[in-house]
Amino acid sequence: MSEKLNVALIQPDLKWEDAAANREQLSNKIGQLSEDVELIVLPEMFTTGFSMNARQLAEETEGETLAWMQEIAKNRSAALTGSVIIKEEGHYYNRLFFVFPDTSYKTYDKRHTFTLAKEDETYSAGKERLIVEYKGWKICPLICYDLRFPVFARNTVDYDLLIYVANWPEKRIEAWDTLLKARAIENMCYCIGLNRTGKDGDGYVYNGHSAIYDPLGKALTPLDRSVEFNAEVTLDRNSMLKTRSKLKFLQDRDKFNLLDE
Repeated sequence: MSEKLNVALIQPDLKWEDAAANREQLSNKIGQLSEDVELIVLPEMFTTGFSMNARQLAEETEGETLAWMQEIAKNRSAALTGSVIIKEEGHYYNRLFFVFPDTSYKTYDKRHTFTLAKEDETYSAGKERLIVEYKGWKICPLICYDLRFPVFARNTVDYDLLIYVANWPEKRIEAWDTLLKARAIENMCYCIGLNRTGKDGDGYVYNGHSAIYDPLGKALTPLDRSVEFNAEVTLDRNSMLKTRSKLKFLQDRDKFNLLDE
């Protein structure tokens, strides 16, 4: 078990619907990271941008992008996470991969598809939340619009780290900043939000604001990052657990079960 976790955030300007170009630019950015990084976080749909063009862009699960992630995870001895457009059994998914250094992986399909952009008309919604155990840390990775639904993220299993990978537009960035901070405070955990920059093929502008918050809502990264950047932060699990033990807020959480409709 590792009490500290070295995390890298990569906030890129994604190339619209160009998987090869995005993998190449992300490879270059990952190559700039220090050797002690243990977890690398990439945006939602990091090979394409937030596209509804799933028929032309989707990969099979065991496709080029997963192979690319596995190669990087193995070569750097670090875990890697982000989401990709995937086709499986005739359905399309906004699927997050969490790839371990040994190249094994777990997946999470976005539960809350973004109806405002008609994502629900293209992509099938996921059913289950994923909790990953990595280096003694319990990690809950979610995707973009999931951020608006606190019940789904509710910390009922004492996870240590909550991650949101996203393509969150500039016009609603205040909600992004506020909700990320709230998720950290209410769940008494570290919370990472990884966004993108630039302008996509549908004309939406993104201004980043990728961030890490501690269990009391303190930002561990600058909040005004509107351009491409890499950030490396060391998270301290002992410090987080001491905060939980001292304040005991999670012990007072309501007890109820979340049922599917």
